[in-house]
Amino acid sequence: MGIVLNQSFKNTISTYIGFGIGAINALFLYTNFLSDQYYGLVAFLLSTATIMMPLMAFGVHNAIIKFYSTFKSKNSINSFLTLMLFLPLVFIIPATVIGHMSYDAISEFLSNNNPIIEGYVWYIFVLAVTMAYFEIFFAWSKVQMQTVFGTIMKEIFHRLMIMMALFCVFAKWLDVHQFIIVLVIIYALRMLLMMCYAFSIRLPKLKYQKLDNFNAILKYALLIIIAGSVAMLILDIDKFMIGKLLKIEQVAYYSVAIFIATVIAVPQRAMHQIMMPLTAKFLNEKNINALEDLYKRSSLNLLVVSGFIFLLIIININQLYKILPHEFAGGLSVVVVVSIAKLYDNGMGNNNAILFNSDYYRMVLFFGVMLGVMAIVLNAIFIPLYGIEGSAFATFLAIAIYNSIKLIFVRSKFKMQPFSPRTVKILLLIIIVSSTFYYWEFTFHPIINIIIKSILVCVVYVVLVFKLEISEDITYEIKRYLKLK
Repeated sequence: MGIVLNQSFKNTISTYIGFGIGAINALFLYTNFLSDQYYGLVAFLLSTATIMMPLMAFGVHNAIIKFYSTFKSKNSINSFLTLMLFLPLVFIIPATVIGHMSYDAISEFLSNNNPIIEGYVWYIFVLAVTMAYFEIFFAWSKVQMQTVFGTIMKEIFHRLMIMMALFCVFAKWLDVHQFIIVLVIIYALRMLLMMCYAFSIRLPKLKYQKLDNFNAILKYALLIIIAGSVAMLILDIDKFMIGKLLKIEQVAYYSVAIFIATVIAVPQRAMHQIMMPLTAKFLNEKNINALEDLYKRSSLNLLVVSGFIFLLIIININQLYKILPHEFAGGLSVVVVVSIAKLYDNGMGNNNAILFNSDYYRMVLFFGVMLGVMAIVLNAIFIPLYGIEGSAFATFLAIAIYNSIKLIFVRSKFKMQPFSPRTVKILLLIIIVSSTFYYWEFTFHPIINIIIKSILVCVVYVVLVFKLEISEDITYEIKRYLKLK
């Protein structure tokens, strides 16, 4: 776990800085510098582009990670990387032509309830392409075991640039339309910088000779397009469908709540960057013992860290919503429901990496399509009935069922599962601490209350995790940083 912990720690720091900037943007700048309608529009554009991204990437970002370590000669590696650079154009070029020819029909479909969307449909396509190639160049650096710069670009760069653009809106140097154009430019610039870094690690030599496993690569890429699209669908279909079924302002209220809950996913996102190539390596080498050890350690460590974030959110959620504009208060229950789903997601460890990089990746497609359909149906049922709270419940059910099926499948095929008696310990600790501190309120200003409660929970939680020795890796890190060893 040395390289995992080392780069995961750096990635976690970068990701939290990014989420800190994102929190300022989402909770304060967007809510005060843009109208609720335009905030909802921005959230809708980004969510729809995220759903489209796997199609534009053509599964290449996953294929690079799965197959790169199988090539040994320079010629085969260069041929493989050349293929990966140009394969997405197989989808992007026809999609551009079809989009141009069908623009009016697509615009009408997306904007029938919210006409404000009509003038921004092409922005979705451009955002999706830049997101796709960013992920491809990030995967290019991941297989060289270099993930820190990519994480900075993925988590910090665009949020910092967007913050600056929002201040320009506040200063009236940009109007809202110009801000959205700048937003698209920021994502394009992020892609170009990631490309320069990836090529600085390994400069591509554009040549192509037929690869022995070309058919396997193509088949994997095609299946991953669908599987990745379904995964993104489950994550972002809620905001897309809220934008279709409710007023666009509701997307803004929901997005704030989802952003708060998504902070729990930060450790998983950070560790995932290095776990993906390592998992692929262990699978290609058939090193099952190392794979099982990584599975259990990643699950436990992610539960400990994400459990701490879960506690900070749950105990402070009432105070946090007192700071936000009154219109956003309806998202409080959304935060709680989605936070529980995200905590379960973290407890899965590198389960996703095992499935995506194993010979059973076809099953991810099957499970994903089934649950993608379920997510759409559940949102279609619950959004009209309960609004954004209904969408949160639909998202919770989709994530819980999807993860449970993947957990059972990995247990069946690999004879391994991520949980242990220490998992029960950490879950009990989270329940006890959250129950103890949730109802304990001070009479100070909400920000002061949040700071005091957070410090108290931090001390109690860290001490108990250390004393109970729940995680060997985290206990070692605590001792190292406190110079106890």
